[in-house]
Amino acid sequence: MAKPFNYGGQAILEGVMMRGSRKMCLAVRSPKGAIITHCEDLNPRIYGGAIARIPFLRGLVMLWDALGLGMRALMFSADVALGEEEVKFSGPMAWGTLAISLTAAVAIFFVGPLLLISLLEHWITSEILSNLVEGIVRLGFFLLYVWGVGFVPDIQRVFAYHGAEHKTINAYEAGDALTVEAVARRPTAHTRCGTAFLLQVVVISILLFTLLGRPSMELRIASRILLIPVIAGVAYELLRFTAAYRDHPLVRAISAPGLWLQGLTTRQPDEGMLEVAITALRKLLAEEGLVSGLEASPAAQPTPPLSVVAPMER
Repeated sequence: MAKPFNYGGQAILEGVMMRGSRKMCLAVRSPKGAIITHCEDLNPRIYGGAIARIPFLRGLVMLWDALGLGMRALMFSADVALGEEEVKFSGPMAWGTLAISLTAAVAIFFVGPLLLISLLEHWITSEILSNLVEGIVRLGFFLLYVWGVGFVPDIQRVFAYHGAEHKTINAYEAGDALTVEAVARRPTAHTRCGTAFLLQVVVISILLFTLLGRPSMELRIASRILLIPVIAGVAYELLRFTAAYRDHPLVRAISAPGLWLQGLTTRQPDEGMLEVAITALRKLLAEEGLVSGLEASPAAQPTPPLSVVAPMER
């Protein structure tokens, strides 16, 4: 029997993007209440070629492609939210925004704590302790950021769609019918969540940087930047491992902090949000030829690449 494919997704503005083995599909609620859907092919060299079987390298390549897909999906959902008649799904603005966001994240979460702790080096003489305190500050920055953005009303809605995405994938992996009632009973946390991945990146960086000593400031800044791909590759493999063996007691203990943190990045979705997430996954399953055997619903009907699906009756 073939190993079940691990579907993933991402919350976007008033919608959800779902990624499969060959396709990516998203569903977005328009200001008029309809659901706009879109699908496109994934790069087969990344998701089905030799790269997908090379540990550590596959994580870097897939994560970079996922960043691009996610940014384009966000731009698409923003156009829908603004009521644009002609939805644009790509453009230099998406890549420029992604570059600025990544630069800011590296500066704040990797270089920032190092510069802050460097001011205390006169009192912290131990190299290991200095790097450890830097890592704790980095973790604090990350947790404070995740906690703080949750107070923004628009982000709260994105977090609710995040919860809808997790509930839908949890229901599908459990073999439930993809209905609002069945999906609503599932938890908002998932072991393959990007929030857990980011937490693992921070924790692994603490362990790695603690062992690097205290060379010149230039070398330390370079190490914080250049080792990010290495840390991300390790974190990706750890996330795959914990997802594959999530029922093992030790793995459950390792995964617990990431699941706990998702309490900050997810919210309980309403029925309309669940409907959107279900539409995105059903569309994806239909595009990949796996929709047979699923319980029929209006959201499961085939639709053209850009289409409007009327909301289900409640």
